[in-house]
Amino acid sequence: MNAKRVAITGMGTINSLGLTVSEFWENLKAGKSGLTRISNIDLKDSPSLVGGEVKNAVFNSENYMDRKLTKRMDRFCQFAFSATREAVESSGILKGSLNKQRVGVVIASGIGGIQTFYDNSVKMYTAGHNRVSPLLIPMLISDIASGYISIEYGFQGPNYSVASACASAAHSIASAYNHIIVGDADVMLCGGSEAAITGIGFAGFTQAMALSTHYNDTPEKASRPFDKGRDGFVMGEGAGVLVLEDWEHAQKRGASIYAELVSYGVSGDANHITAPCPDGSGGALAMRNGLAKAGLSPKDIQLVNAHGTSTPLGDVAETKGIKQVFGDYAGELKVNSTKSMIGHTLGAAGGIEAIAVVKMMETGIIHPTINLEDHDPECDLDYVPNKAVSHNVKYAISNSFGFGGHNASLIFKKVG
Repeated sequence: MNAKRVAITGMGTINSLGLTVSEFWENLKAGKSGLTRISNIDLKDSPSLVGGEVKNAVFNSENYMDRKLTKRMDRFCQFAFSATREAVESSGILKGSLNKQRVGVVIASGIGGIQTFYDNSVKMYTAGHNRVSPLLIPMLISDIASGYISIEYGFQGPNYSVASACASAAHSIASAYNHIIVGDADVMLCGGSEAAITGIGFAGFTQAMALSTHYNDTPEKASRPFDKGRDGFVMGEGAGVLVLEDWEHAQKRGASIYAELVSYGVSGDANHITAPCPDGSGGALAMRNGLAKAGLSPKDIQLVNAHGTSTPLGDVAETKGIKQVFGDYAGELKVNSTKSMIGHTLGAAGGIEAIAVVKMMETGIIHPTINLEDHDPECDLDYVPNKAVSHNVKYAISNSFGFGGHNASLIFKKVG
């Protein structure tokens, strides 16, 4: 194992189940769905009408940011900014002396400012070149969230973004971990943000036959990972941001440490642009790599927070991958899917789900996988169906897999 250790000292989120970590966690452990009929946009003739929208978000200088600033940001950047503010405040890193040259920001997004891009494309087509906003480029590029955050706080350490589709936030966290391990930074802000609940976003995913279409009248039942009746994922939106910190740095300033990030594993499917390896070998390799790097055996793990998207192919492949890694012990694991309640937040998923894992380790409560009423015969693990359970978790894995065959598995350790 590495001589250096990486602490998690701050967390912030905004998603369809809550505008803060505490609100998110209370709804998550209660098994509440954040999925509704889409109301923020007109989906017209879309065959899918369900999503995990962020509702009632009030962006102002007191709670999140200045209203003038929001007009210069796409919605995904607004989410990143607000989640970061909560993460920074919960970490307390600004309360004492801090070398801001040793604080970095790596906030990911799989898609970036898709609504900004669409709106300005329509303006150019209907009204001409001169109607395109001069802020188009800085509003749509996915790295702009990291840029805005570093400017807001004066953080001058490593600063960039990561884009690996639905594995983006997990890769961001892995990258931030590396910067601390090799000594580039003492503190890293990392995670992901996404706001792809847009007309063009829905059109693209429905044309790819990726979204659920059978539960428009019962949206809370649409995301049903590992269930026989699943018919595609449900799009969500939001952000999840972590503050990672060199362990000794955190201890010296008396920081509260929520959990330890001990390792990560990454791999590529080398199989298909959208479909996972049918046997789950790509995801299995990421989990194995993470365990080997941490010096852990499969039996050290108590929980796998699955990618668990509610797609017919993905859930079976991930189940097979878990069985490859854990063998007979797989049946003793707790496996759950946060996406059953908030949908798939794409490039933000790894950040939001990392927060869920930390809260489960901290509280000893494993949140349920809701809507699991009739197990797919090929999905036969303990997915914590429909009701939270008490369970001590010392080590947990969080999986994120993305289009393009990108796989990332993060390994967390309970404090104490």
